[in-house]
Amino acid sequence: MRNRVGGFRLIASSAAASMFCAMSQLTTVSSATTGLDPGVGNVPQGLQSNSAYAASFKSHAVTNVFVTSQQVSCYTPEVPSPFNNGPNDGYTGELPCPGATTREEVGPYASQATSRTGYPATTPMLVTDHSESDIRVDPTNPNHIIGSSKWFTGAEGYNHLLGFYESWDGGKTWPTMGHVPGYEGFTDNTDPVGAFDYWGNYYQALLPYQFYYDKSGFKKYETGNEPNPGIDNEAVSVAVRPHGATDVKTWLTTHNGRPDNVFTTNAGLGQEPDKEWIAIDRNLTVHGKPNPTFNRIYMMYVNFNGNGSKPYVQWADGHADGTHTDWSAPVLLPTANGSTNNNTYLFPHVDPDGVVYTSIINYASKQGSCCVNVLMDFSTDGGATWFGPSTAASRVHTPPLSGAGYANTTFEDGIEETFAVGNQLSGRHYPVYIAYESKSSGFGNILLTASYDQGTTWASPVQVNDNASATVDEFQPNLAVGPDGTVSVNFYDRRLACPSAGTRDAADAGLALDRSSPVYSGLPPYGASNYCITSSVQFYYPDLRPKGHNIRITQHSWDPQLNSPDRQCPCNPSDTFLGDYFGNELAGSFDYASFVSTYDDGTNASHYQQQVVAKISVP
Repeated sequence: MRNRVGGFRLIASSAAASMFCAMSQLTTVSSATTGLDPGVGNVPQGLQSNSAYAASFKSHAVTNVFVTSQQVSCYTPEVPSPFNNGPNDGYTGELPCPGATTREEVGPYASQATSRTGYPATTPMLVTDHSESDIRVDPTNPNHIIGSSKWFTGAEGYNHLLGFYESWDGGKTWPTMGHVPGYEGFTDNTDPVGAFDYWGNYYQALLPYQFYYDKSGFKKYETGNEPNPGIDNEAVSVAVRPHGATDVKTWLTTHNGRPDNVFTTNAGLGQEPDKEWIAIDRNLTVHGKPNPTFNRIYMMYVNFNGNGSKPYVQWADGHADGTHTDWSAPVLLPTANGSTNNNTYLFPHVDPDGVVYTSIINYASKQGSCCVNVLMDFSTDGGATWFGPSTAASRVHTPPLSGAGYANTTFEDGIEETFAVGNQLSGRHYPVYIAYESKSSGFGNILLTASYDQGTTWASPVQVNDNASATVDEFQPNLAVGPDGTVSVNFYDRRLACPSAGTRDAADAGLALDRSSPVYSGLPPYGASNYCITSSVQFYYPDLRPKGHNIRITQHSWDPQLNSPDRQCPCNPSDTFLGDYFGNELAGSFDYASFVSTYDDGTNASHYQQQVVAKISVP
């Protein structure tokens, strides 16, 4: 029997249980017993007052668009989610479709024809919440942007597919949105991430899987007893939106007449893929010669085998029409000290020389509940052979992956690091950047380092967040690099107190709905510190000299307790989730970010988790 927590696979084996317990206990780490991770407190731009930070949204002319609240999206879930934790925190449970405005197919679907009795749901359901996101800009048209996120019909039951939203005017309007078709026969579909190829075809990576609920609401992953025996138990898959597509239903979801699966499993224990990520080599030439790996699509994932997790890469070569060659056989990536256990969180990126890199988080068992190592691998021959790992940071105190991960609230963190490659030569190589979260002070801080020699050496880390108070959390860093080499790090930020009682902002933030948090007694959280969330960005030159201070990119603070998905079970409201990551992409002179907000801007009266896209000029 297996369980999935926020996309992280937990397997009923002693080794995996030990690994999860170690990660859970990371919350107990404090600076009093371990000291601060290197870089904490090293803030090159200096600290910034809360008032200056709050004013930076307006002073930098940041714009916000609430995207997913603009249309009504619906689909027929494979497994109904009959849970409702409302009215507290605004929960409503699954709701019938009031009439989709997205023009998507609302089901039932062809892939649901083989479902067991009792599945799928009898009617389409409303998509309410949208956590975890990615955003990408078309290299052939900087005004063409596609974002993707989890598309929930039941936040309490953690029941979702992947959805997308699309703009053709640089993010001003988003006329096309809906769920990504082709994989509706699975119970869930998770870990949204996409990549455009050289010709402007958009590749959406997917992780579809099956489960059903027991009477208490716990998820059951039972091989041979899936709700839909006519499809795979779980897969790492791709859907392609061809260049020029405008209809919400126009996707390529098959390869050679079958679902476009990179990796599948029906074996249960021993074969559990997770944390897939995608990158495409768009370099037409390298060093003035034709690039032998031009338009190669790299898919990375980890495979849980009952004894930790192993990192793999597979690839295919894309064609101009959005089709591709067969996927290669899996290649195991090098790991620390030859260990193939407890490695996860892969982020492939390709530099202008066609070198493909990835960061890796290693949960080293000898470090117990203390820390993780942040590693990097790279390949110079299109993924066939790999070098590494080099160690970018060691013994990093990271937040917990279960339980009340952050003070005052119930949401937990996901992925500890983010990775990007530069495009400005530094000597013989292009720089690579890794940002990661440290909780060695007892609160989340974002650290950043770089290597200019393919990982042989790493720069001393700097602290990205410049909040004056050290007793608030910053978390989930997201890296991107612009055309001129500008480095962008965005992150969730809790430095600003929640709005005060009686204010318009408090009403629009829905704070009155937040009344029963098990870890904060003064509810509603009017004026609460280290509770509500904004998003921030820090820009750097390629050598990591800061460009000014942190900039606020969320206009209004929002409450993370409202409609937050229950990862384990609707019977356990102390284990909620915002997603493992959110989107960051630089194109031309603009930085785009996509993130969650439950604020009501006039389109979100139910305070669902909506996707907001921020746009800011790069300094």
